[in-house]
Amino acid sequence: MAEGTPLTIGEVINLLRDEFPDVTVSKVRFLESQGLLTPGRSESGYRLFDDTEIERLRFILRQQRDHFLPLKVIKSKLTLWERGEEDGEGAVSGGIGTESAGQPADREELLRRSGLSPSLLGELIDAGIVRAVDDDGEHFPPEAVTVAREARRLFELGLEPRHLKVVLHAAQREADLVTQLVAPLLALRQPEAREQARAVLATSVDAMTALHRALLGGQARELLES
Repeated sequence: MAEGTPLTIGEVINLLRDEFPDVTVSKVRFLESQGLLTPGRSESGYRLFDDTEIERLRFILRQQRDHFLPLKVIKSKLTLWERGEEDGEGAVSGGIGTESAGQPADREELLRRSGLSPSLLGELIDAGIVRAVDDDGEHFPPEAVTVAREARRLFELGLEPRHLKVVLHAAQREADLVTQLVAPLLALRQPEAREQARAVLATSVDAMTALHRALLGGQARELLES
C-alpha cells in the first residue's frame, strides 16, 4: 500500500484536472467498471484512491491522451507498468500516432530532434504542415517531431515545403472519412461511447495507414517496372 492519505473520487478529479481537463467522475467510474481501476472503499462505501491507484489512473489517462489507445491495449500495458517496465512516456504499439513521442515539444527541442534549420521549420509552419498548439508558436504536438523529421528527409531528396501540401491534403481527406465513423459515437457524450470511438479511431487509422503505404508502394513499384 502506498503511503499517503487516500482521496475520494472528487478529490482525485480536482488533483488531476490541470493535467487532464476532461476527466470526470463518470469517466473514472467507467474505467473502474472495465477493470482498469480498483479503488478501496470507506466504511460508508465511498471510493478511496491511494497514491498507487492515483498513479495508475494518471498512467491510463496519459495513454489515452498521448497515444489514443483503446482500453484493451492499455489494460495489457498496465501489467508492464506495474512491473516498472513501462513508463507511459514513449511510443507504443496499437494506438494512433505511434511513431511520435508522447509529449509535446517546444521549438528548440523540435529543431534539435528533427535536424531542421529554423528557416525550414518556419516554412513548414507557414505551409500548415507543422502547427503549433499555442498562440506564440513555441510549442508543438507530439506528432510534430515525426512530421518535421520525415520532412527533412524529403527536403534532402529535393522537395520543398510547398510540395508537402499534397501529403497534408491527403491526410485531411482521410481524417474526414474517419470523422464520419466516429461522429455519431462522440455525439453521445458518454464514457462508453467515447471509448468505443477511441477503438474505432485506432483501428481505422491503422488500417488507412497500412492501405496508404501499400497503395503508394504499388505506385512506386509500377514506376520502376514501366
